[in-house]
Amino acid sequence: MQTIDLRQAIIMRVNGNTKEELKDVIADSIDSDERALPGLGVLFEMIWKEAGQNEQTYMVDSLYRHLHQQNAAVANPSPS
Repeated sequence: MQTIDLRQAIIMRVNGNTKEELKDVIADSIDSDERALPGLGVLFEMIWKEAGQNEQTYMVDSLYRHLHQQNAAVANPSPS
């Protein structure tokens, strides 16, 4: 019996999908059940490994801005 790891299982599940199907997988996983998070992590890992330095910097900058905007909103909630 062959044992596959989580990465391999996720890749096998989306391998052969069209671009539209891949987009749907990602969109359906966003803000979904937490069980989707490992799959998104594997897909992000694939993107990260293929990205050049500028693209990686863009992703990190975008994540940094998002996190700090959320932290500011949590620290300074708007009055109700």
